[in-house]
Amino acid sequence: MSIKYRYMLKFGLAAMLAMSTSAIAGEITAYTSLEEDDAKVYLTAFAKEAPDIKVNLLRLSTGDLGARMLAEKSNPLHDVIWGWAVTNMVDPRIMEMTEPYKPKGIDAVKTSFKDPQNRWFATTGYIAAFCVNTEVLKAKNLPMPTSWQDLLNPAYKDQIIMPNPASSGTGYLQISSILQMKGEDAGWKYLHDLDKNMGQYIKSGSKPCKLTQVGEYAVGASFAFVGVKSIAEGYPIKVVIPSEGAGYEMEVSALMKTSKNMGDSKKFLDWLLTPAAAALYGERAVMSVVPGAVQSEDAKKAGLPADISTVLYNMDFDWSAKNKDRILEKWKAEIER
Repeated sequence: MSIKYRYMLKFGLAAMLAMSTSAIAGEITAYTSLEEDDAKVYLTAFAKEAPDIKVNLLRLSTGDLGARMLAEKSNPLHDVIWGWAVTNMVDPRIMEMTEPYKPKGIDAVKTSFKDPQNRWFATTGYIAAFCVNTEVLKAKNLPMPTSWQDLLNPAYKDQIIMPNPASSGTGYLQISSILQMKGEDAGWKYLHDLDKNMGQYIKSGSKPCKLTQVGEYAVGASFAFVGVKSIAEGYPIKVVIPSEGAGYEMEVSALMKTSKNMGDSKKFLDWLLTPAAAALYGERAVMSVVPGAVQSEDAKKAGLPADISTVLYNMDFDWSAKNKDRILEKWKAEIER
């Protein structure tokens, strides 16, 4: 069966304007920050279940996607938000653009993973982790880090890469979890000290691990699943969950009140909670809140615990959301380069 979706990193202006003015039977537009490979796998499976629905997809990093939606607020061009960080979703400006909806299967999702007003729900999540290149460590005689604190060792100077929190949801969860763990004064001091060892800040949450896997850095502060994939692909990577606890983010989805195709949009959101989707979450995410998701063999081989909740830091998502603009302004003014 051919894949009945169109995958785009950029839309042509004419096409976007056309989609914004009238409904297209059998077509919806989804905005996402899911990894490109994951989105393709999920949409291939959805196409088999709903071959008459074409999903036009725009994929951007978490921060860039939020900026895009706010810029289009007077004329939204998408029907659903799919797999976007809850810390960004709960922005009141975004919330007022959503339409409450209870997808089929939502009652089986725990309360903490869905909005009490039915404006969003989670399917998966990602957790902060280090991708450590064991060959680079050996070649440079570097110790294996086990914690955020270990990364302050001067031996790691220029050997660490992490995502820019201004554009990456992974980057923001990393610094917000550090500020919550340590308190703001000690947390900001830590981030300034860490900066002394930082080789680069990069836009993507997965890129630190991808650059580390090919030996450009010793340690990539990234998220766990990309490390699991790196090991499965044969790279000399060890996934390290910091001993202070792993900051994490929920990937949530929502219906737009301006959707031009409510019926098919709801069918897509319903599918995200089906057993077929849950099976894929188990294969492609280290954390899923949908019943039926089972940890992959690759995750087990990478050393991740069967119960991921045992290593998570207890994130305060409301704090992360309410303080985001202030934190990012300070980070850009004092650290970004």
